[in-house]
Amino acid sequence: MDKLPLSVFESLPKTDLHVHLDGSLRLETVLDLAKEQGVTLPSTDVDGLREAMSVGKNTGSLVEYLKAFDVTLSVLQHKEALYRAAYELAEDAAAENVRYMEVRYAPMLHTRLGLRLTQVVETVLKGLYAAEVDHGITSRLILCGIRNIAPSSSLEMAELVVAYKNRGVVGFDLAGAEDDHPAKDHQESFALVRKNNINVTIHAGEAYGPASIAQAVHTCGAHRIGHGCRLREDGDLLHYVVDHRIPLECCPSSNVQTGAVRSLSSHPMRLYYNLGSRATANTDNRLITDTTVSKELWLMHTEMDFSLADIKQVILNGFKSAFLPFHEKRRYLEAISAELARYTAEKLNVDSAPGHTPAVND
Repeated sequence: MDKLPLSVFESLPKTDLHVHLDGSLRLETVLDLAKEQGVTLPSTDVDGLREAMSVGKNTGSLVEYLKAFDVTLSVLQHKEALYRAAYELAEDAAAENVRYMEVRYAPMLHTRLGLRLTQVVETVLKGLYAAEVDHGITSRLILCGIRNIAPSSSLEMAELVVAYKNRGVVGFDLAGAEDDHPAKDHQESFALVRKNNINVTIHAGEAYGPASIAQAVHTCGAHRIGHGCRLREDGDLLHYVVDHRIPLECCPSSNVQTGAVRSLSSHPMRLYYNLGSRATANTDNRLITDTTVSKELWLMHTEMDFSLADIKQVILNGFKSAFLPFHEKRRYLEAISAELARYTAEKLNVDSAPGHTPAVND
């Protein structure tokens, strides 16, 4: 069958469980905020800023990729900016039919100009809630500690997670430069979060080997793994993750751009999926990676040999893996399963013919 167009994947209901707030602004918004705040940027126009931030380009390493955050963080130190970034992220996700999203960021990185940590959390929640009212997308927060910053700062983030449990925050993450910054250094933070029966996800196996994933799972108690590209290097650990249904937050385009994998065609997500893992598709950073969830699904279809049936299962994996109460998750799964059942390869192939707009059965 011919490959399906991007528009089909834009119409599918879906999740985004791994998306960073400070990596997902609109370029125009970055320029607007800089002008309002008197912040000097590498360029004063969209094309120049895109080039300066290496948007959508292969940077060769995670450290190089993360340099773009210096730009976005420079304009995210005010409440109005945080609110706008959160609202627009949810608005953009809703426009491609993302139904449920978990947005992550590190509040400590937004306090340079005096904002309190609680203000940073509550402002982003307000932006996400406003977008939910206007656009119908449900969004929750995951707060991050940073590997290459003192563990005491991560503990502050963990305390925020505990304080905002059942108030819009659903999990704790550890992000940042992975190499030479082991997750075990932040064990006190993970212990506090787990003691309070809160979900944990950890960036692991992106810029370091499978030992990082093992540490995230066995030492830090991760319930999900962010990226996990290097998991294929340890068969025993790979099957442990599969057997224990530990979800993998896969971000294919981002992984190529950071050098975690050579190409989309060699991305391990195909292997993970074939083995029965709970692999999910995510954006990581909508701006810096220059992507959407729909684009990631379309690239999986066109470059990684995922069929429509495979894509539908990956979408369901996203809802299964969400940090939601079981009964809420079940309601989502029932509704989304019924909706996805209306999409058939045969119907879409006919509707994709010249002169037709892809559609689903009524």
